[in-house]
Parts: sequence; C-alpha cells; structure tokens
Amino acid sequence: MTSSSDPAADRSGGPGTYATGRQHEIRRGDALAVVTELAAGLRLYSRSGVLLTETYGDADIPPGASGITLAPWANRVEDGVWYLDGRKQQLDITEVSRNNASHGLLRNSAYALIDESPYSVTLEATVFPQHGYPFLLRHRVQYSLAEDLGLVVTQTLINDSQARAPFVLGAHPYLRLGDVDMDELTLTVAAETRLVADNRLIPRSAEAVSGDTDLRGGRRVGGLAVDVALTDIGFDGGVARHTLTAPDGRAVTLWQDEACTFVHVFVTTEFPGRTRAVAIEPMTGPANAFNSGDGLRWLEPGDSFTMSWGIKAALADGG
Repeated sequence: MTSSSDPAADRSGGPGTYATGRQHEIRRGDALAVVTELAAGLRLYSRSGVLLTETYGDADIPPGASGITLAPWANRVEDGVWYLDGRKQQLDITEVSRNNASHGLLRNSAYALIDESPYSVTLEATVFPQHGYPFLLRHRVQYSLAEDLGLVVTQTLINDSQARAPFVLGAHPYLRLGDVDMDELTLTVAAETRLVADNRLIPRSAEAVSGDTDLRGGRRVGGLAVDVALTDIGFDGGVARHTLTAPDGRAVTLWQDEACTFVHVFVTTEFPGRTRAVAIEPMTGPANAFNSGDGLRWLEPGDSFTMSWGIKAALADGG
C-alpha cells in the first residue's frame, strides 16, 4: 500500500498536498482503489486503468459528495429537526438552500487509519455527542480488493453511548465506465418502489416505479433526470445489483447487501468536467428517516451494525 498525490500516477507528495487528507492506495492485480482520510471516501477505483468511479483533483473536496461515506444518517433530515423521547433535537443546517441537515456528521471529518493489509485499509472516526445528536458512536469503514479484483466496502457503526442511538448508514459513490460516453450507457436498478419527494427532497409518499424511475429493464442515461430513493429492491442470494452497461457489453455494477434496503439514484449534469454523472447510493434508510421512521434503526449500547456494498466490472478481457 502506498500514497500518491495523483491516484492515476505514482507521484509523491506530503499530506498537505491533498484537500482530502492522506490518500490510502490499495492495489491487487490490475485493480486500484484510493481512499481518502476525509469522510473515508472512495476517490477512485479502476481496473486495468479503466476508471470505474468518478474522481477529482488533489486540491478539490469531493464534488457532489463523490465517494464519501455517510453516518449516523444518510441523505437529509428536514429542518434538521427530530424528536428523542418527545424532546426536540436541532441539528446544524448543512444544506442551507433547502434548510436541511445533510449527509450525517462526518462529511468534514478525518478518519484515522486503524488497520491495513496488502489488499485492504480500515479507517475509523468518532461521532461525538453534540446538539441535535447526543450520542457517542464510532464509524468504521473497511475497503478491500477481493480475489476477483472487485471492491468490497464494509461500514460498521458502534455505539459507545449509555443509551440506544438512531441511525441510517449510507455511501455516495458515482460510477462510470472509463471514457465511454455516459449518455450511451444503460442504467439498470432492481427496485419496485420509489419515494415521492417534495422540492426539498424530503419523501412524502411512496408509489410504484414508473417512467424514468422504472429502471428494472434498463434506461439509457442520456436524457435521464432522476434524483430519487428506491426500495423494494430485488435481492438474489442476499445481494442486489445495479449496473451501468455499455453498448459493447462491458459493464460496471454496484452491489449491496440486505442490510441496505434502499438505494438512491442521482443523475446529474453538474459534476465538474463531466457531461453527466450517475451516483448509485446504497443506504439502510431514506431521507428524513429520523422523522418518518422509514428504514430507521436503533443501536443499543455496546452493540454494532454492519452494512456491505461493493463494485465489480465486466471488461473486454472478461475480468
């Protein structure tokens, strides 16, 4: 394992070189993953030099939350307000334009390296008790490259408090398939139900997928405009798979385990340097779960909870 100032080239540089802190690089065969100290984020994953996730520059913070991990909630809490045993809790507003608390409490936190091996790296950060969230937790994230060179990500939340704590875990990876035009890719997501959100992206109801949100049979990314949470996911052998496929049959797939019963799909034209980008976000619950209770879990004192997801590719060489 090494660190580099450019994930695609082994140039050296000190910790001050990177806006996202220390860069943890793991390699196995033709696979490369770069994980950041900031937010335990996935800055890059590639096979044979083919980028399978979006990336960004040394001096940049993750654009559009690219690759970051999310704890103790994913997505949004409306007005930053929720209630604990009948008492109002007010979180900091971090999405000012919509007056929401967004993407948890560790988005701007450094994660410490707690373990590493030739093919894996494990980072951990603490959620300290604070206004709006009076609990002490640890979020541990392990990235590893499997024998088949796929990327496996395991996120574990540990409750060090004396009281049970509510949580939703998630991650925010953007997939790509090298330099293939994103508009030419087909997006397939195995989900039956969509959450209908208001203009602040807070879910208000649920209904069967239809139109652009029905991705079960695959939809061309070009012209697709979605920012939607999906559930009633189809699992096969305990795993659900969501895929971007090129016209020549090459594909990149994000998989998630049964702890992740939601997936958020975001297609944007605002990712820097890209005409279009696609985020496929595995989550244990949707936006505003602290208020709706939808997908919300509670972690007892001393207990832990783990979710897993990963990325695989089917490239021209069959790898």
